Amino acid sequence: MAGIDQVELKTLKDFYALMAASRDIRKRAAAAILDGETVDGDIPKSLSNLLESLEAVPEEEGGKRLGLGGGRTITLDMGYEIDETRKDLFYLEEGEETFLEMLADFHPGFGEYVENGRELLRGADLDSLVTDRDGTVNNYCARYLTSIQSIYNAVFLTRFARTHVDRPVILTSAPLDGLIEISVNPDGEFYYAASKGRECLDRDGRIRRLEITPDKQAAINALNARLSELTSRPAYEKFTLIGSGLQFKFGQSTVARQDIGGSIDKAESEAFLATLEALAAELDPDGRNFRIEDTGLDVEIILTVETEGEGLKDFDKGDGVKFLDQELGLGMADGVGLICGDTGSDVPMLEAALSLSPQTRAIFVTRKQELAQRVTGLTGAALIVPEPDMLVTILGTL
Repeated sequence: MAGIDQVELKTLKDFYALMAASRDIRKRAAAAILDGETVDGDIPKSLSNLLESLEAVPEEEGGKRLGLGGGRTITLDMGYEIDETRKDLFYLEEGEETFLEMLADFHPGFGEYVENGRELLRGADLDSLVTDRDGTVNNYCARYLTSIQSIYNAVFLTRFARTHVDRPVILTSAPLDGLIEISVNPDGEFYYAASKGRECLDRDGRIRRLEITPDKQAAINALNARLSELTSRPAYEKFTLIGSGLQFKFGQSTVARQDIGGSIDKAESEAFLATLEALAAELDPDGRNFRIEDTGLDVEIILTVETEGEGLKDFDKGDGVKFLDQELGLGMADGVGLICGDTGSDVPMLEAALSLSPQTRAIFVTRKQELAQRVTGLTGAALIVPEPDMLVTILGTL
């Protein structure tokens, strides 16, 4: 199989292509480790070439500079891509035990958090896992499509899925195609739920979707056409190249207005938010079809749903959990589930799971006291950890 050669990255297109190629390399390595086989000798060399190619991109204030064509350039934070490649190389070359020692040296309190997580889950016969991805079981990246899952991450999560849980689900706000393209876990190990749970790839490779009425679909189609036109203008094109970019999902659309590196001027970011709010109001003056959720990084424009007792509301991850429980037969009401998240938008997952079974356990990744208190206020069977690598290690070493 083809490996990765060291290349000179000149354009953003080069960068995306190189990171896409790294997925295949990492998937091969993870599969070999999980099957107890020797990792092909060309894989560490490919990762070394990947790392050298990334590190060689010219630096300037704010990150690394790449071309966009037409004489334009963009400055990117490549911290995730470089750090995860370094960690994967260390993992392959030094072995898992030494790798865990490295994580413990890097993250204060690592050992204590991991042991607390093991204690929370020890003896629990988990029927289901529903977890968010980015910031929860995957370290944050400044762009979605280059946040390729690392080898160690795939090994730890898949090992947990195979040995400790019957029905594991990764549930994100991202579109389904994008989620699959950045995942390295072996095929058929996880249910991949996207668009907050409106759509899902099951472990047999079938796509399941929550039906959207024709009028709602027409509304989102009209919105997407306007968003495409808006972001094709030179003044707004940059927002498609940072963070989540422009994502058309099933039942909602997302546009980045900022990234974790803060590469967009605050005033410009807030002005773009106002532009998006005005567009949604123009298309839906009565507020029947859309709700806007602003995370500070992404603007999510979400189709409303009709609910008993609540009337119209935006579709959230709690609605997704309830749909997936029925659609996939997760059996959440009859067993013990684990819910993992890292933001307020993940709390409805926990609320929905607890409404089905009070035995539900939770591990959230956050340094925000308000979120931590909100989670622990819902259940005593909850743990807060500050880093995704801690959660992944809890699961992978249980």
